Amino acid sequence: MSLLGNFLWLIFGGFLSGLAWIGAGILWCITIIGIPVGMQCFKLASISFMPFGRFVEYGGGAPSFLLNVIWLCTTGWVLALGNFMLGAMLCITVIGIPFGKQFFKIAKLSLAPFGAYIVS
Repeated sequence: MSLLGNFLWLIFGGFLSGLAWIGAGILWCITIIGIPVGMQCFKLASISFMPFGRFVEYGGGAPSFLLNVIWLCTTGWVLALGNFMLGAMLCITVIGIPFGKQFFKIAKLSLAPFGAYIVS
């Protein structure tokens, strides 16, 4: 069932969300200091391409908190807003609600990606 959900997810906007994460990763990797942030973006692009059957667990400490604050002020709010808007548009219809919920999951992840772990 998650295979079908992930296939439909790519059609209903998941591909754009994944490309946004990859674009953010490329922009962060331009500088040497931003490479760890960019690598996290590439890692989280995988859940943005195939979110069904995967869950996010949050953890981390002070370094994750500091990176999340920097992330939120620079790139995170843009990704979160885009995913939230797509999720809200999909939740208008009954059929789009499962996809909208996945966009909301990714929007939450966009606000604080450091210290988050993807669990299958």
